[in-house]
Amino acid sequence: MNLEFISEGPALVIEGEQRLLIVADLHFGIEADLAAHGLHFRSRSAGRLERLMRVIDLADPDALVLLGDIKHSIPSLTRQEYYEMPGILDALRARVPLIVFPGNHDIGIERFVREEELRPRDGALVDGVAYLHGHMNPAPSLFGNLMVIGHHHPLISLRDEVGYAMQAPAYIRADIEPGEHGVPVPPGSPGKTRVLFMPAFNELAGYDIVKILKDPFSPLSRSMNADRAEIILADGTLIGPVSALNLDEDD
Repeated sequence: MNLEFISEGPALVIEGEQRLLIVADLHFGIEADLAAHGLHFRSRSAGRLERLMRVIDLADPDALVLLGDIKHSIPSLTRQEYYEMPGILDALRARVPLIVFPGNHDIGIERFVREEELRPRDGALVDGVAYLHGHMNPAPSLFGNLMVIGHHHPLISLRDEVGYAMQAPAYIRADIEPGEHGVPVPPGSPGKTRVLFMPAFNELAGYDIVKILKDPFSPLSRSMNADRAEIILADGTLIGPVSALNLDEDD
């Protein structure tokens, strides 16, 4: 199994018997929700779709795995989503077959996704790798494999020697361990379970890794061994363990 990191996404290619392109948290329609909260942006859906098309051309995959939160609005569809989603998904499936793992924002996505494209919300194995959005407990059959999830939108804050700070999308790679408030690991699960938290493809979505570590908000993030977790930039550069980050309460 080979992993390729595509910083133009951010996106991930996992190649085994199949070459799969994985993107998480597209959040098409986010602009309508931001407008409802007083932040007005013209829809960036066309530009976001063009960027995804460029990533597809660059990766040349056998299939595109959409790892949840394709749309944004909950608990229903907005006018923007109802208008945009059919064209977005038709454009994607005209280029490459789709594999869709619904997320917590994907209420109503069944209206636009074909039955053969849809996978269970608690995940499934595809070519020996476990995929799910990551907002709920994974299916028992997924343990003992690498789990690739979205939902958390991890960003890393980087500061240089003169104090200039920037935020960048990043991955978290960690072992999963049973815990009181985490996922119920099935007894006798084969081997070690590792999880790879993917950054959001949507350029307006992000959540600081330090906050994820201090206040995990999903079963899998509560179950990861944070002390041994590693940070990887969107281009595949290994930053190292989370101990390399400043976890001071004042940050």
